[in-house]
Amino acid sequence: MLQKKNAPPEAGNPGSVRDRILDTAAELFYTEGVRAVGVDLVVEHSGVAKTSLYRHFSTKDDLVAAFLERDDRAYWKSWGEITAKFKDDPGAELQAHVRWIAQYIARPSFRGCPFINVLTEFPEAGHPARVVALGHKTELRRRVLGLTKAMGVAKPAPMADQLVLLIDGAYVNGQMGKRGPSQSLVAGALALVAMNAPGSRHPG
Repeated sequence: MLQKKNAPPEAGNPGSVRDRILDTAAELFYTEGVRAVGVDLVVEHSGVAKTSLYRHFSTKDDLVAAFLERDDRAYWKSWGEITAKFKDDPGAELQAHVRWIAQYIARPSFRGCPFINVLTEFPEAGHPARVVALGHKTELRRRVLGLTKAMGVAKPAPMADQLVLLIDGAYVNGQMGKRGPSQSLVAGALALVAMNAPGSRHPG
């Protein structure tokens, strides 16, 4: 469980207060579930005044969306760092992304994909957090499709869909533990790449 903060609630600049709120909310939302965590619990654990929280986030929905937006930026920053290492080899880049995702899922602190978690908790169309989560998943599919096209496979769109299904399936299944099917993510992705490689006898 997250430990309560002991620092004065208004210590530091406004940015640090906002960051403390967001850090606390992000951990609570991820470990406990968004609907299970109220604003009062975020206030209690962050050590800030409730008025300070509402100064930075008008509603809980805004706070949830901000938590996902920050995760989204961090995710694509890491993705970009991998991309930079494999500029001329989309196949190797794709494999590197899948291995990175598999390593993330294998962490002891893994509690699922935050974007899938939010999509599950907030089915209503137009919810601010759902909009961010859907945007993230749409971008994942777009980037994977870009890689399959760059690889020159015969049917890049179906292959991209299959890879995204593998990835998202591993995110969901990964919560079952290290011995679950999610550990086959890399092997499954590599098999798809081999089957769809130009010249393969088994095009996707």
